Amino acid sequence: MPLIWQALIYLRTKRLTTHSLWLAVAISITAWVMEVGAQQPHQLPVVGVLMVTAGPLDGPGQALRAGLRQLGYVEGQNVKIEFRSAKGQIDRLERLAQEIVDLNVNVIVAGTQPAARAAQQATSTIPIVAVFSDHDPVASGLVNSLSRPGSNITGVFTRQSELVPKRLQLLKEAVPRLSRVVALWDSYGKQQFNELEQAARPLGVAIESIELHAPYDLKAAFRIAKQKHAEALIVFFSPVFYRDRVQIAALALEAGLPTMNQEESWVVAGGFISYGPTIASTHGRAAYFVDRLLKGAKPGDLPIEQASNFKLTVNLRTAKALRLIVPQSIVLRADEIIR
Repeated sequence: MPLIWQALIYLRTKRLTTHSLWLAVAISITAWVMEVGAQQPHQLPVVGVLMVTAGPLDGPGQALRAGLRQLGYVEGQNVKIEFRSAKGQIDRLERLAQEIVDLNVNVIVAGTQPAARAAQQATSTIPIVAVFSDHDPVASGLVNSLSRPGSNITGVFTRQSELVPKRLQLLKEAVPRLSRVVALWDSYGKQQFNELEQAARPLGVAIESIELHAPYDLKAAFRIAKQKHAEALIVFFSPVFYRDRVQIAALALEAGLPTMNQEESWVVAGGFISYGPTIASTHGRAAYFVDRLLKGAKPGDLPIEQASNFKLTVNLRTAKALRLIVPQSIVLRADEIIR
């Protein structure tokens, strides 16, 4: 029986002075408040996650959760995560962003610039942690500067286009006789393609372009690559390509094309080689910003960090299937080798 009812029954059975009566009422009310409080657990902070293609079990979501765990946040215990993915359909981002905002989340984590823009259009007050890849948040008007964003957005920024020359050099070193490379790219990769063309000239490598648009016919793209007499393939950053990385790796192997990718999960999926920041170091780092914001920091005062730790990963199983002998110079410098 609830404590307050026990107290009231007690009052009816006893003759009390006015002072004692009021004291008993006060005790009963206190007991009732404590009982209600015990029945209603403290509300957990809620983190909304908005992705262009990645689902909750993909690398970005897993990296974010791992980063939060390192900071003491366990999903379902002291934090709640509301995950939304547009599954590659950019036109869904606006609706999904509003859906997250309507949940009264405390922080929003947005993967790539389109998701960040959709989130900022949906709210100017909820803090947003964005993981930018080659979309300069200053040039796009999302923040005032990297050092002092001045808006409700902060996060991590990777200049993918600046890594393109290094990627081509590593690919050329791994496949010394390389003379013709096909670049696979979409709307995210224009700046990367421009960098590739400039980097290819001094290396004596001819560049062929395959630009894809929705609905992304990858099989047709690889038929074109063969027609262009490609000897290798560079896959530029794109959320859609990340989603389809297993299929791209399989098609490349079938076509006999070694691939250079921007991140290790591609190599784990069967790609040949990758160079760049890992998802764990970008989306995992987003957890740091979530923690700061949940503790009261203002996003406009948190500098946007630029990724600076890059990892070289090589898949020797794929190299063997392609009948490639990877030079020792690459093997010795690799941060991770898949055998």
